[in-house]
Order: sequence, then structure tokens, then C-alpha cells
Amino acid sequence: MANFCSSPVSFHLPIPLNNTPQIGKTTTHNWRIAEDFKLNSSHLKHENHQKAHHNFSDEFYLRHKQKVNEVREVLQRKVGESPSEGGLVMVDTLQRLCIDYHFQEEIEGFLEKQFVKSTFTNCPEFDLYELSTWFRLLRQEGYNVHAEVFNSVMDKEGRFKPELSADLRGLMGLYEASQLSIGEDILDQAEDFSSLHLGRWITYFDHRQAKLVVDVLRHPYHKSLARFTARNLFVNYASPNGWVKRSQELAKIDNIILQSTQKEEILQVSQWWEDQGLASELRFIRNQPLKWYMWSMAILTDQSSSEQRIELTKAISFIYIIDDIFDVYGSLEELTLFTEAVNRWELAAVEKLPDYMRNCFKALYYNTNEIAHQIHKKHGQNPIDSLRRSWAGLCNAFLVEAKWFASGHVPYTEEYLKNGAVSTGVGVVLIHAFFLLGHCQTEDGVDLMRDNPVIITSTATILRLWDDLGSAKDESQDGYDGSYVACFMKEHKGFSIDSARAQVIHLISDAWKRLNRESLSPNPFSTTFTKAALNLARMIPLMYSYDDNHNLPILEEYMKSMLYDSAKHT
Repeated sequence: MANFCSSPVSFHLPIPLNNTPQIGKTTTHNWRIAEDFKLNSSHLKHENHQKAHHNFSDEFYLRHKQKVNEVREVLQRKVGESPSEGGLVMVDTLQRLCIDYHFQEEIEGFLEKQFVKSTFTNCPEFDLYELSTWFRLLRQEGYNVHAEVFNSVMDKEGRFKPELSADLRGLMGLYEASQLSIGEDILDQAEDFSSLHLGRWITYFDHRQAKLVVDVLRHPYHKSLARFTARNLFVNYASPNGWVKRSQELAKIDNIILQSTQKEEILQVSQWWEDQGLASELRFIRNQPLKWYMWSMAILTDQSSSEQRIELTKAISFIYIIDDIFDVYGSLEELTLFTEAVNRWELAAVEKLPDYMRNCFKALYYNTNEIAHQIHKKHGQNPIDSLRRSWAGLCNAFLVEAKWFASGHVPYTEEYLKNGAVSTGVGVVLIHAFFLLGHCQTEDGVDLMRDNPVIITSTATILRLWDDLGSAKDESQDGYDGSYVACFMKEHKGFSIDSARAQVIHLISDAWKRLNRESLSPNPFSTTFTKAALNLARMIPLMYSYDDNHNLPILEEYMKSMLYDSAKHT
């Protein structure tokens, strides 16, 4: 953005901000995703005949290629410059615009050189913004750079220098960098110092200026979905720089291609869901295939992962379906029988089940086996044992919660959270993603998933606690499945609800630090899988930010922009 210190209204440097609408903001539009999906499906089926992905003109693809080359030319020049601020700013901008994948070779080479450089110097030529951006970009890439690099901007007492409070641009960069913490005290100080002084800056700004700072505090880049927020960069940032304009133009063309791909995927998901017939057979379940697809769209962002997104959506749909069976319909005896059937993973087990459960189990069984078969065909290993174990673990956790509710038992927080992390379904999602991405060629890969790795448990903890932090329930689900806040209040007599919620926020922060640590090299997971876990965590606030009317206004806005806000192309 800018060196606001000299002029709060002039934007010199392109440091785009995430600009997500305020969480909890009431909207006049009800979020009825099932109804929207039917409307969208009809619209998309008609549109598909008009603008199929493969019907883009040659001129369109040529323009796309030219823009990629133009931006690459500038990037190669920027990353070769000294000092390296220009390269840092450009890499950051390309990532925020979600077009960095075109230039991975150049970006990886540049960041590797920056990391090697850090082994010989403490980056004395960097100001606060440059140092913060340098640190964040390297940690995002998996480099375990030491947080002690910030000692250069601290005084003799080990506190951030008071004069830094006047450097707005630097404070924003410092706050963004602090989100990559793996538990270091210096980054906790960085977050406290930057958020305190950014809050004070807000009081001097008009609404537009203040909103830019507020957005950084509420939606820091590392913990936000760039794909959902990139579109706001065009609204909030008018670039005086030629390379930024070219980058924005490339991002617009990229988005057109992406929207076309997404619409085709939605049609395939729609057809699959209709073929299952479960919405008509199980009328109590949430009929929200578009919402389920949005999870997959957020988790697997590579444009070449279309097939994997569709298959992952199928698994996610069954998490929601089974959750509804446990929370709003099944008796404890029926739920026990269903859990036993899933653990046995045999079609013969359906004989003891009521009809509605029988149909659900069969659909789960056949779809999971088909996913495993497709993975086997593509990658040479059949992960069915790992997939079925993930479903058994999920149902076992659901059953524990059902028994707690039936008996009136309120567990201790540790017991609740350990089981609750499993019952989020995050394990099921990431295990399916792991194998869909082809990470099943060796027994070591299978063992990784069997051992309940921290990259899964930390992500699951974030989802469980975010869900519990909200006071509203899902817009079309009336069941009960407990809350960490309720368990905390019982365990800690005399504590207020505000104290319990503060504890939840603290635990979410700790879980993010564990996830950050697991994302650093060396780790046993591929960059693609690590990114999937991070993206799942980033998607959680969108999925669980209910307003007072039990709607999801943020998710609704992004869904509609994803489907309908497309630029004209030739």
C-alpha cells in the first residue's frame, strides 16, 4: 500500500489488503444455499452451452499468454535488483492476486536466495516494512527463519522501538508477519505492539482509510483465503505502477478461466448429487451441495485439480449427511448400529439398519470405494483401508457425543476437545485430500495418516473452536452437539462467558501456531498438502461466521461473486 507516515492518503507501494466484509454483519438476503443451488444449476446448465471452458477464443488465450510473459519479464528484473524491496513487494502482490503459480520458478529462486542471504547477515538494510515482508514471505514458503531478526528493530530493554509507532506501513507489515508465529515471544510482542498502535491510527482516519487498516487486523493475509479476497484489490487499490496494472489484468483473465472451470465442476457435483437421490430419501438432511463444493474449491486451489475437487466434495457431503443423522434424527440405538456398520465396512451390516440409514451407508460405501478405485488407477495404490478408518473414526466420535447428550453428561474440556477435533470431519477431508493428491505410493505415506498428525489435529481444533465460538447454529440444522464454552463454564465455576470465549480465542491462536510449525521445512508432507491444510483453516471463518439471523452473509457474497461477477472477454 503506502508509506502512510508521510501521507496517509497516498498509496505508493502495492501492498494489497484483504477486504472481507465484517463478520457478523446482518444482511437482508437470507442464505438458503439449497434454493440458490437449484437456481444456479439451471442458470449454469444454460450458460454451459454458451461459454464452455474450451470455447474461449484463440485471441483470448493469446492475450492471456502475453500478459503472463509481460509480468514475468518485470518479475525477473525485480528479483534481480538490489536492494530487494522491489522483488519482495512484487512477489507479495502476485500472491495476493493468486497468479503467483505462473511464476513459481522465479519466486522460489528469489526466496531461496533471500534465505541463503539471511545466514550471512541480519538484513541491516531493511526497514520495518521490508523486514516484516521478507520474514513473512520466507515463512510462508516454509523457510524456518528465526524471529530474532526482529531484534534489529527493538531497543535495549527488548521492546519494539517507540518511534516505530509512527510507521503505519511498517506496523501493518509487522502485524501480518506476526501471524506466522510458531510460539515465539518476540512475535507475540510484535502482534500486541502492532495491533495496539494500528488501533490508535484508525481514530485519525476517515472511513475508507480506517477500513483498510481494520481489514488487515481482521483478515491478515496468512489466515485468509486469497482467492476470496483478491477481487477487492481492484476496488481498493488504484495502481500508479505499470507492472501492477499488468498483474491485475492477468488476474482478471485468470479469474475468467477459473470461473468457467468452477461452473463446470458445480454442474458435475449437481448431477452426482441428484443421482444419489439422498435429498429426497433423507428429507431432514441439509441439502447444500454448493456449500460442500466451496470447501473443496477453497482447499484445492490448483486449476489442474478439478477431478480431485469433485471427488473431495463427495466425501464432504457425507460428513454433513452423517452429522445430521446423528444430531437431528437417529435414536441412540440406531446410531450405535450405524457406527458398528461403518466400522465393519461390509454391505451385510446394513441388514440391521433402518431403511434411511441403509441407503446412507450404501451410498457412503459405494462412493468411498469408487474414490479409492480411482486413486488406485491413477497412482497405483489403493487407500481404501485408510479411507474407511477415517469414516469409522468420525462415526465413533459422533457416537461419543450422542451418548454424552443422551445421558446429560458434560465432559471436561480436554476430553471434549480431543473427541470434538475428530468429530469436525477435518481428518476425513484431509485424509481424502492426501490420497487424491497422489501421496499414497509408499507405506510411509499411509503411516503418516494413520498416526493422526499434528497438521490434521491442529486444523481440526481450529474448526471445532471456531464453530463453538459462534452463538448461532447452522441455518437449517436444529440438533445439539455441545460446546467448548459450556464445558469450560462447568469445569471453571465462577468464570464468565466472556472469560470462556477468551480462552477459546487463545486456544485457536495456539492451534494456528502448531499448524504454522508443521508447515515449515523440513516436514514429511508435500507443499501441496500443507497448503490444503492451511486453506482449510483459512476457510473456517467464512463457513462459521453466522449473523443474528443464522445466515452466512460473507459466504453468500463470495459464492455469488464466484458465479456471477465475471469480466467480459473475447
